[in-house]
Amino acid sequence: MATIQLNTERSNGTINKNIYGHFSEHLGRCIYQGIFVGKDSTIPNVNGIRSDVVEALKKIKVPVLRWPGGCFADEYHWEDGIGSQEQRKRMVNNNWGGLVEDNSFGTHEFLDLCEQIGCEPYINANVGSGTVREMADWIEYLNSDSDSTIAQRRWANGRKEAWDVRYWGIGNENWGGGGNMRAEYYADVYRRYATYCRNFCGKDLYKIACGPGGDDYHWTEVMMQQIRQLVNAITLHYYTLPNGDWENKGSATDFSLEEFYSTLVRAQGIGAVIKGHCDIMDRYDPEKKVGLIVDEWGTWCDVEPGTNPCLLYQQNTMRDALVAAITLNIFNRHCDRIPMANLAQAVNVLQSVILTKGKEMVLTPTYHVFDLYQAHQGAKEIDCFVQSKQVGVDRWKIGQVAASASEKDGVITVTMANLSADQGTEVMLRGTLARQVEGQILVGYMNQYNDFGKSTLSVEEFHDYQVRADEVAVALPACSVLSIKIQ
Repeated sequence: MATIQLNTERSNGTINKNIYGHFSEHLGRCIYQGIFVGKDSTIPNVNGIRSDVVEALKKIKVPVLRWPGGCFADEYHWEDGIGSQEQRKRMVNNNWGGLVEDNSFGTHEFLDLCEQIGCEPYINANVGSGTVREMADWIEYLNSDSDSTIAQRRWANGRKEAWDVRYWGIGNENWGGGGNMRAEYYADVYRRYATYCRNFCGKDLYKIACGPGGDDYHWTEVMMQQIRQLVNAITLHYYTLPNGDWENKGSATDFSLEEFYSTLVRAQGIGAVIKGHCDIMDRYDPEKKVGLIVDEWGTWCDVEPGTNPCLLYQQNTMRDALVAAITLNIFNRHCDRIPMANLAQAVNVLQSVILTKGKEMVLTPTYHVFDLYQAHQGAKEIDCFVQSKQVGVDRWKIGQVAASASEKDGVITVTMANLSADQGTEVMLRGTLARQVEGQILVGYMNQYNDFGKSTLSVEEFHDYQVRADEVAVALPACSVLSIKIQ
């Protein structure tokens, strides 16, 4: 048996809806074929953007979308992707397979996508191979309501009204592919670029600096020493590799029980990494004015057999769903410092919520976790203490139940995951009087996934609970993710 004790009097604050954000890079089939098929496609679209993908992302209330990268951002020159399609430059995507990028999906198309979804855009500027002027002009092109020459270029390309894009990332992984910079050097580069992030329309930009990869605490220390008064947030990238090895990451679908648990344990490791960075940030910024944005996270497996290894196409099983549940629960608990996160990536790349093949579309188990968790967006986080036995094999042991909770409009939402591959458990949910309870669940076996023509995993109504005087007894199946709403 496991217990979840709620304390509605204790909270870390409001769970920013942007924690449930996503990421779309010019990588593999994320943009082309995944999101953008062109106006002449026989696949239903609006301005070349797939209508089925838009509707699916709207359903889970995607709040913010990051673009154009990722590594691609630091080779992307925005002026190549505006104007008539015939005049756009063709470039080699050196980061991802050496494929030719025709720039048919550019600034206008991305912002149209965001408007169709109803989400905020988060744009990553090019620091690695770009210039300060290039970034400053891009901001003016998007946000100026004047009649400057740059704003008039936007008019000529079909958009009179300024977009007022608020979220700006200044570089990506500048400790690696974004320039191989030292933290001290990047801090100076950031200060220079941030100076020319001008505000337009009387609204302040939200400036995001490149933060650490994983547990690089030195990078965070330098950022907080050098730029904390000039930045709204720094980023964190954390990927879960099933085998912990970049050369042999492990299969997305054909894995052993040991690999199942090793993946979950490694996913849970993001909690300790976040705490390590937060401890540093708290010393310099006890008022928590600077956010920690986890704008790349998720499982990274070997590509599917027979696919281009540079396109990062992988399937998505119930194991990935549990990784998502573990991670989102941790983000909820750190909502006082984490204002945004972006799953990598939205479509056809890494831990995607959507897969496409021609006219077909599949919703992955991870998609359904985001569906189950959407009630947390904008809700007040509630202290949630979990006690459960350890499950796993050999050295890969983890608590059987992971959970988080929130409250909004008089409704308490508790999301919980049973991390055991084969053992159900009773969960005693305590700390609130329940007048009305409803539940939804995603349940399967550890290797199970949805495929084209065979989608068996979906959210179902859940009724296997009993409401008692001061607790709710839940029969939580093995390998499942559950959302319980109490009022």
